[in-house]
Amino acid sequence: MTLDRTQSPAFQAIQEIRLPLVQSHHLDNGIPLHLISIAHQPVLRLECVFNAGTWYEQVPGSAFFTMKMLSEGTPSRTSAQINEYIDRYGAFLELNSGPDRASVVVYCLTKFLPDVLPLLREMLTEPAFPQKELDDLRNITLQNLRVNYEKNAYLAGVLFREKLFGPNHPYGRSQRPEAVENLTRKDVVDFFDRVVHNQPFQIILAGQASENEVMAINRELGQSAIRTDTLSSIFDNVHADDKSPVLAEKPDSVQSSIRIGRRLFTRSHPDFFKMLVTNEVFGGYFGSRLMKNIREEKGFTYGISSNMPSFRRDGYFLIGTDVNKENTQQTLDEIRKEIHILQTEPVLPDELETVQNYMAGEFVGSLNTPFEIADRYKVILLDNMPADFLTTYIQNVRAVTPTDIMETASRYLALDTLLEVIVGGK
Repeated sequence: MTLDRTQSPAFQAIQEIRLPLVQSHHLDNGIPLHLISIAHQPVLRLECVFNAGTWYEQVPGSAFFTMKMLSEGTPSRTSAQINEYIDRYGAFLELNSGPDRASVVVYCLTKFLPDVLPLLREMLTEPAFPQKELDDLRNITLQNLRVNYEKNAYLAGVLFREKLFGPNHPYGRSQRPEAVENLTRKDVVDFFDRVVHNQPFQIILAGQASENEVMAINRELGQSAIRTDTLSSIFDNVHADDKSPVLAEKPDSVQSSIRIGRRLFTRSHPDFFKMLVTNEVFGGYFGSRLMKNIREEKGFTYGISSNMPSFRRDGYFLIGTDVNKENTQQTLDEIRKEIHILQTEPVLPDELETVQNYMAGEFVGSLNTPFEIADRYKVILLDNMPADFLTTYIQNVRAVTPTDIMETASRYLALDTLLEVIVGGK
């Protein structure tokens, strides 16, 4: 049989997916534990998720430093001893802080979970917050910030979010060197006592885990008393209405970083999937219209993309690229041209099918491991999305039509609603 290399191989479009069920439990103290049991390899990930992001800060930076300091010492262990103990069992620890929530994550072999749990309990209930370690972390953070603020792309992202949401909004606030310098140990301790200590949290357990592991977690994390007082956010969700463009001149810079976008909505919005597909056609993947025009045809950039970051309470649309300074205005003009085409000319069926197939394949490809599946389930478990959000994802993507895309682009990408931030020059 002769292989005809002029013909693409046959393929079958993905129409639906099946995911393992989540088994939900409650520890003795009422803490919910969500188990995603997949016996793929003898490893697991235990994630404790708190409502302890920047949304709950009274002092800027206190959420980040509080979470990072949990592993820097307890009354019975120094930072070095904690690290040595984790290494002894081949475990790995992550301490994360974001706008909405914060988390303590442990990766380990399933058989070593009972050995790691006492240390986890100690970190969550008895952190010491030693001054020397706090000073070291602050110095490292300051050094990184000073380097990052010299980068056009980093500064453009900071200025864009500040302008979009407001500099004091949890989604608009970024780490600033002056805030890091002014942060004290008392600020960190106060945040822990108010937002983390004995506050309700959720546990997501993924990997080779069973009822035995649930029982072990209950013995260590299910016996402490949990507070019943309501934890309220510090910030009122007001909108920043100033759409005037931002230009941060850097005369010595040869490039400009461009950020264009607007506030949108969360995943629960009825137009979420329409906008998701619209974004993918426009700039969401390597074969998008922005890439074909501004990278391949014009050669203005190595890469340009658009995306839709989504938080618990809000979301936004963002176009981002870096170009030679002399091409800045032409790039802006081409972006506006592509938006106009999207608003006025229907997407051809072949292009839409390609995009939908790509989105379906990318979604399925993000479900290869137990940990990736758990990450997808967080949308349901933590953001109160419908139980079928994941299983109907591909169906909802394929339901979007060319007319939907034109209407969505006209509604949400009107040029007078888009904020423009440039760092470098025009």
